[in-house]
Amino acid sequence: MPHLNGKVERTQRADLEEFWATADPKSVDLRQRLDEWQHFWNWHRSHTALGGRSPIDRVCELTAITPSAEAVDVAYDPANERIRVSSYVTDLTLARVK
Repeated sequence: MPHLNGKVERTQRADLEEFWATADPKSVDLRQRLDEWQHFWNWHRSHTALGGRSPIDRVCELTAITPSAEAVDVAYDPANERIRVSSYVTDLTLARVK
């Protein structure tokens, strides 16, 4: 997905600069170090895109307003769905017409 390319490149750069710069790829405890890095990244490291918060902070913030799967299932009405076409421009045009 092209709109995610920048995010992927940013996280890869952070991995290179903050993790791989300090890790030995041949180390026997590499798996443990990667697990620790992932935990740090998601629970403790501040992210500029999240206003200095960690991803878990954002998850907790959204939990209060995110409906459960059961609530979504109950509210879903297939009659309100429209047929979509693979061409984005055509699909957008059709959405405006209907």
